[in-house]
Amino acid sequence: MAILNVTPDSFSDGGRIKNARQAIDAGLRMAEAGAAIIDIGGESTRPGAAPVAVDEELRRVMPVVEGLSRRGVPVSIDTRKARVMAEALAAGASMLNDVSALTYDPESLEVAAGSSATIVLMHMQGTPETMQEAPAYADVVAEVRAFLDSRVAACVAAGIAESRLVRDPGIGFGKTLDHNLALLRNLPALGSPLLLGASRKALIGRLTGADVHSRLPGSLALALHAARHGAAWVRVHDVAETAQALAVWAACHPASLGPH
Repeated sequence: MAILNVTPDSFSDGGRIKNARQAIDAGLRMAEAGAAIIDIGGESTRPGAAPVAVDEELRRVMPVVEGLSRRGVPVSIDTRKARVMAEALAAGASMLNDVSALTYDPESLEVAAGSSATIVLMHMQGTPETMQEAPAYADVVAEVRAFLDSRVAACVAAGIAESRLVRDPGIGFGKTLDHNLALLRNLPALGSPLLLGASRKALIGRLTGADVHSRLPGSLALALHAARHGAAWVRVHDVAETAQALAVWAACHPASLGPH
């Protein structure tokens, strides 16, 4: 899953893409480089980020969703808002990626249930504005697993087939370094299918001292770790590099399913 942010303030690439034409071209390059799906986001959820109005989020993402979908590129929409989900689905998106696991907007569960989309349910303690202030758990692995189980159950109760649901432990979303490492060391305990989104994240910097633009080696290490532990998806900024690393890894581990 390739990350395509059309935001001015995302933690790694905010402001890099200036208009829809640039975003569509970037998405096409990502697909050509090996991405199975392009995850388009118009609202930053980095620590401290404030919510974006629905109309502004739609203005940012819809030309890109439409442009890539018309060209046959599989598209995911990274949003917490039901209206953005609905309009992106109507324009051709085939996946919903919600950092709130369909809890932020009371209408999002209904939109998801009325679609045939794959749905990514992510764990987050708190909100983007507050999540890194003082995250605390008695047992982070057990609590994240329980939350994901509860959201899967809520989706199934709403009529969504469990086969359409993907779990994301939410690395960096209301977690300290120790919390993130505990989750990474116990990925199979979180259920499946699993998506890991750890590309360029702060834990790499805390472990190595690398700034956000120098974290490719750490990102590749995390993608390979996810593959080793059976993740179905890895969500990344550096598509060509990750695709190459995973292809070599898969050739060395032919009995493994590897990432999607």
